[in-house]
Amino acid sequence: MSEGEQAKPRRRRNRRRRRRPVAPATPEATVENSTVHPRVTRRRGERLRTVHETSAGGLVVNGIDRPRAEQVAALIGRLDRRGRMLWSLPKGHIEVGETAEQTAIREVAEETGIQGRVLAALGKIDYWFVTDGRRVHKTVHHYLMRFHGGQLCDDDVEVAEVAWVPIAELRSRLAYADERRLADVADRLLDALHSDGQAALPPLPPSAPRRRPQTHSHARSHRPDNRTPRRKSGRGPSP
Repeated sequence: MSEGEQAKPRRRRNRRRRRRPVAPATPEATVENSTVHPRVTRRRGERLRTVHETSAGGLVVNGIDRPRAEQVAALIGRLDRRGRMLWSLPKGHIEVGETAEQTAIREVAEETGIQGRVLAALGKIDYWFVTDGRRVHKTVHHYLMRFHGGQLCDDDVEVAEVAWVPIAELRSRLAYADERRLADVADRLLDALHSDGQAALPPLPPSAPRRRPQTHSHARSHRPDNRTPRRKSGRGPSP
């Protein structure tokens, strides 16, 4: 083989390139115990502002003096970003001058169209989320309520559907684990009410009127499609 015919050395393919060292994250750029929303952008070293919000709502039971099989509760349904219907208890922000009980009555009326009377506290739920560049700590007070009147409807723009749901189906219908635990508390209170009367219910915890306005974040009540048709009556058995 002549010198011109000798094969030229081949270049090595897929040669590994040296990776640049990654600088370790600085403590200032990390927020403990929080999840940053992917749409939230912030500069290195900038901390998210923390705000606190307080809401109240209730589980309204119709037929509360009837046998358990005839009792129904009012739930609201909202669509998530995937278009799934998520059922939950009606609730909303406590406004200036309102107690938690007054807010629960008002929010139930606004979101379901029905009136309720507070009987006992079910408990409170608190959680954290990030929205609009803020870390929000939300606390929600829930109450067991007796149906007092009105007609179930979903005129509230943030509610996709409303429904009367049998008490026995609450756990399978509620989308959030914390509210399913409140349904268990409601079961025990309803048993005590049926067997020993209203005197068996625990007294309501003290609640003072709110003095300052809140941020009113709507991150948890987002409706992805404003064109969703609204129904004048919810699904489920009529009271």
